[in-house]
Amino acid sequence: MTNLFARFIKDESGATAIEYGLIAALISVALITGATTLGSKLNTQFNNLAGKLNYAG
Repeated sequence: MTNLFARFIKDESGATAIEYGLIAALISVALITGATTLGSKLNTQFNNLAGKLNYAG
């Protein structure tokens, strides 16, 4: 029983999986934030372009 408990204490595979999960979550948040910002800027640019085209016509 002591040997089983010692192996359980030394096993770090669960901690590694949690770390990888946290890294994946952080990358996902960064990608979503970047895509949202880029989408907003593109929307603004297209609206400005559409306004100029309507004004010229």
